Amino acid sequence: MTSRRNFINLTGASAVAAAIGPVLGANAANAPRKPSNTANNSYLPTRTLNGWTLPYTMKNGVKEFHLVAEEVDHEFAPGSRAKCWGYNGSTPGPTIEAVEGDRVRILVTNGLKEHTTIHWHGLLLPSGMDGVGGLNQPQILPGETFAYEFTLKQHGSHMYHPHADEMVQLAVGMMGMFIIHPKDGEKVKIDRDYCFLLHNWALHPGTYRPDPAIMVDFDLWTFNSKVFPAIDPLVAQTGERVRVRMANLSMWNHPVHMHGVQFEVTGSDGGRWPKSQWRAETTEIIGVGQIRDIEFIAEPGDWAFHCHMAHHTMNAMGHDIPNPLGVNQRGIDSEIKEMLPGFMAMGEFGMGEHQEHTDMGHHPGPQNTLAMMAGKGPYGNIEMGGMFTTVKVRDKMKAGDYSDPGWYDAPESTVAARISSDPDFGNPPRRK
Repeated sequence: MTSRRNFINLTGASAVAAAIGPVLGANAANAPRKPSNTANNSYLPTRTLNGWTLPYTMKNGVKEFHLVAEEVDHEFAPGSRAKCWGYNGSTPGPTIEAVEGDRVRILVTNGLKEHTTIHWHGLLLPSGMDGVGGLNQPQILPGETFAYEFTLKQHGSHMYHPHADEMVQLAVGMMGMFIIHPKDGEKVKIDRDYCFLLHNWALHPGTYRPDPAIMVDFDLWTFNSKVFPAIDPLVAQTGERVRVRMANLSMWNHPVHMHGVQFEVTGSDGGRWPKSQWRAETTEIIGVGQIRDIEFIAEPGDWAFHCHMAHHTMNAMGHDIPNPLGVNQRGIDSEIKEMLPGFMAMGEFGMGEHQEHTDMGHHPGPQNTLAMMAGKGPYGNIEMGGMFTTVKVRDKMKAGDYSDPGWYDAPESTVAARISSDPDFGNPPRRK
């Protein structure tokens, strides 16, 4: 049996312990590197939605990263915060980027009050570096630092997450992306490269800690632990080739749909596929534990990008409540208010009025709980939440500029417009 001391010696941790030092400040996160599709460690950096890239230091030819598992105070969107777990102050943790063929050493310090490990999801590496507590290694106890070291034998989009008390640690936010760029560069040039993780949370109304015991009835659905309208937009210049790497560590499958283009599904954690395997889609299902890369040529406009499960584009969804659709509740609401102060009848003609009520302050809801629908566009309420963001494409965007360009100024006569307010307008055919 491998003892803890023997394991540390085998991983090389004893050789690097004195060199841990101030790793995190060595390079600036997302530091500018020359965008390129060539080899020799020169690559187009990946842009993590609402996130950041972990810096590294070079130690005798090895790229050394340092992750710290710890509790973080996380904001899903203004008005909703929670005590989550993550890495280096964020959930998801920072994205790790390296190049196929690199030797990497990843120091993992456990700042939690229970044990943990890290599994490098989809990576080809020695069994003892795979990160399953009890099977491949001893657990990393509170306060300990372990070293994982291996050579990257592949390229593609990958993840990292615990394989210790997994139901709890994943449910409260412990995960991150691991991007490995091809050593020989991209055969088809990429102009912008994005990534994010799909996740679900059970943050019950009025509470401040996610509930890891929920199996289905989640109430927050996130791209990189954010809900709309707090999710960053994806921006691009007209005609650029854009790649989006989507990883799913939630407990549900997600059909992710992009408006305005037919994208190509081009890769996974198996790397970028041969071009003969690419396929055109507008919606791609990402199963639990899967990663899918999509690529498209940017078309000018503001385009919706979201999970197509309707409940996944809403926040703080209630479950097991009466269905008032088509029910006239006028008059009864005053009687109910005598027993339930603050009650508001709603939903007779649909739920679209919910955002109007909350915007006017008539239905504030419980403390630390987001409204189901939020976000405003140039033409009014967008009535979305959860797994929803926008792709903003403009004719003039400088390379490396990821700032929000504002709303699209649509050319004249290209916006749907009202031609009548008469409900009896025209003579539409109906099935007899």
